[in-house]
Amino acid sequence: MPLSAQKRAVRRAPARADRPFKGIALILLSTVFLGTSDVTAKYLSAGLPSIEIAWIRFLVFALIMVPAMVPGTPLYALRSTRPGFQLLRGAALLGSSLLFITGLRYLPIAEASATGFVSPLFVTALSIIFLSEKVGIRRWLATAVGLFGVLVILRPGTGAFHAAAFFPIVSAFCWAVTLIMTRMMSGREHATTTMIYSSIAGVAILSAMVPFAWVAPSLNDILLGILIGVASTAGQWIVVLAFRYADASVLAPFSYTQLLWVSILGFLIFGEVPDLWTVVGAVFIVGSGLYTAHRERVRRSQLLTVAGESSPNA
Repeated sequence: MPLSAQKRAVRRAPARADRPFKGIALILLSTVFLGTSDVTAKYLSAGLPSIEIAWIRFLVFALIMVPAMVPGTPLYALRSTRPGFQLLRGAALLGSSLLFITGLRYLPIAEASATGFVSPLFVTALSIIFLSEKVGIRRWLATAVGLFGVLVILRPGTGAFHAAAFFPIVSAFCWAVTLIMTRMMSGREHATTTMIYSSIAGVAILSAMVPFAWVAPSLNDILLGILIGVASTAGQWIVVLAFRYADASVLAPFSYTQLLWVSILGFLIFGEVPDLWTVVGAVFIVGSGLYTAHRERVRRSQLLTVAGESSPNA
């Protein structure tokens, strides 16, 4: 292969930049797309099995990424320095998607989404272990408040508790793993490469599963499935970009805004009105996210004022 062709074949990842507000803006934008995808998936779950919905989603995802899989084209980005790691990330993303869609079949979308926002707790813990990020006592307390909000929504031990709530909780853990792995590769792998391997992993695994759960979809189902694939792909792409600019523990709380979009769409499409406990729990969750963002700004201000010195209460 000529040298010029080799340069085109290996797309280098853009260097990471410490621009947290740009990362936050991207995360906020991603919630619009991801919320649309989730609401559409709930609508389809009334007639199609979760595995089939997820398969359509990842198939559309893979088709969108095909131009970047063709060698010799300007978009080619299949070559990876860590293909195994990329495929593991794709499997974690698939687990998050499939488990959440399964939960949507049984739970109101606002409740399922709010439950899924336990992921920042997992992200905070995993970021310490795998990313060596420093998380102080105040951010831990804010995360605990968010977890308390989830418990308020679920009310375990009462008649209001639904066993299906475990689906979005485990989905949240898989999502946290996906975010951590994204962060570990950001600056090393191009965003397009990460997206390609996620689509390949999802389609490969689901294609082996979907024949056992297949239900013939209508044209409307197919069109809505395409919408899910396009919206989720756009949302995931933006998430990957966001992690070039800020730490996982900074970005995670802002995913809470997705609860707003799904609540509005859930009311307009399904007539679902979140009950008082869901609203109260969501207030705790959002409050913890906002406080975490505040502490991050304080910590960064202190680091800029006194080089090399961090606040013990950050």
